[in-house]
Amino acid sequence: MAQAQQRVTRDDLEAKFKAVQGDVQNKVEDRKQTLLVGVVAGGVILLIAFFLLGRRSGKSKNTFVEIRRV
Repeated sequence: MAQAQQRVTRDDLEAKFKAVQGDVQNKVEDRKQTLLVGVVAGGVILLIAFFLLGRRSGKSKNTFVEIRRV
């Protein structure tokens, strides 16, 4: 272990941090796209479900009012 120790410079640190940040940024962008598609699909499914449930409840509870004159 007779290696010469090199000093870590500011440029070395910046280069390493930028490399790590670039990797993380790419992963976040990929996940963001997938998440957005999932949220939109879930929203459409909920809207369809609420529409169908509202339509069904409107049909089952019809009230008829009869007015008679005496």
